[in-house]
Amino acid sequence: MSTITAVEIHDLRFPTSLTADGSDAMNQDGDYSAAYVILLTDESVNGEPLRGHGFTFTIGRGNELCAAAAAQYARHLVGRELDDLVGDLGGAYRMLASDSQLRWLGPEKGVVHLAMAAVMNALWDLAARRAGKPVWRYLVELPTETLVDALDLRYLSDEITRDEAIEMLRATEPLRAGRLADLRVAGGYPCYTTSAGWLGYDDEKMVRLLNRAVADGYRHVKLKVGRDLDEDRRRVALARETVGPDVKLMIDANQMWDVPQAIDWVNALAEFDLYWVEEPTSPDDVLGHAAIRAEVAPIGIATGEHGMNRVLFKQLLQAEAIDYCQIDSARMASINEILAVYLMAAKRGIPVCPHAGGVGLCELVQHLSIFDYIALTGTTESRVTEYVDHLHEHFADPCVVEGARYVVPSRPGYSAEILPATIEEFRFPDGTYWRAALS
Repeated sequence: MSTITAVEIHDLRFPTSLTADGSDAMNQDGDYSAAYVILLTDESVNGEPLRGHGFTFTIGRGNELCAAAAAQYARHLVGRELDDLVGDLGGAYRMLASDSQLRWLGPEKGVVHLAMAAVMNALWDLAARRAGKPVWRYLVELPTETLVDALDLRYLSDEITRDEAIEMLRATEPLRAGRLADLRVAGGYPCYTTSAGWLGYDDEKMVRLLNRAVADGYRHVKLKVGRDLDEDRRRVALARETVGPDVKLMIDANQMWDVPQAIDWVNALAEFDLYWVEEPTSPDDVLGHAAIRAEVAPIGIATGEHGMNRVLFKQLLQAEAIDYCQIDSARMASINEILAVYLMAAKRGIPVCPHAGGVGLCELVQHLSIFDYIALTGTTESRVTEYVDHLHEHFADPCVVEGARYVVPSRPGYSAEILPATIEEFRFPDGTYWRAALS
């Protein structure tokens, strides 16, 4: 029988702080990083060694903690038979989640949860590669009960039950082929860009990139705000003037404000016709988000980038605290937990607009958004997925965006494989780039 024979863990860091890529009011000097996991097996597919690739995303120092925690989780998989793991991805998830000593360090939040995401992302990638399918198709074509039984529905039965989840997914089964055809005809899944709006960019660069985004077909763009109100008013006014009245303009405060401050700040920018404000306060403050939402409407509230687990999302939805649900593919514990959030949001009619500002996140979330369209909601109304034009060249199967849409990926896996040359260059601290930079 085939088994997982070994695990490789790499601490990869990219020096994005040098160009202010990714800069915002809370995180001004981040180096986009990945705790990267490779699951090695003794099996091959089409003559190539079968491996699973996954990661979690950080912004520099501390990435080594995620890598170390991922190694602790991954050791549970070594020696396990692939048939057992791939045949019961829910069981594999529960096995990792039941490590009580690691769980104590969370539970279900922080470094250990990020690490579990990296390992489970690699396992889903492995399963899809073994089946010869991209992850979105692997999910769409799994038997409904098999998929639901892979999900983590613990603590959610007051919002959604196993039977409800099965009913929701079964209802779309006759519609899925047509939805996929429609998505291909449309050119893919719609996205918005943050690449023009990093807080560290000067006016000339912001305007140039906004003009390029509009020319490339984007009808949604996002700016970082939250450091200085007068400066925000000036930059948002300039952005609105640049993109014109027909492009939806979003702002992202990255958790900078207390609740009263968020209400005052957003209302001071309301004249610029904002579509949503993202992360206006602490990501854990459910009632704070609800209070802000009530006071800044019709500007929408979007949050979830730092949503630590499915229970927090349950509370945000139950409190009617958000207009747009933003999952992160590397913060919650992978697909097992993320799809539970998609189901809860679909039940309440709240659009899921995934966060993807980080190395590799765009590669992952395209699969989730496509699954959402085909197997759950069947609409892109009020739904856009984030896209940032950074670091895709380091992936073996990079996402493709054309006309402000994610082109439906076709290669097997979760699009998570990082090129060997990138590992050699940007592994910290002994990759070729970092050896030179640190010396």
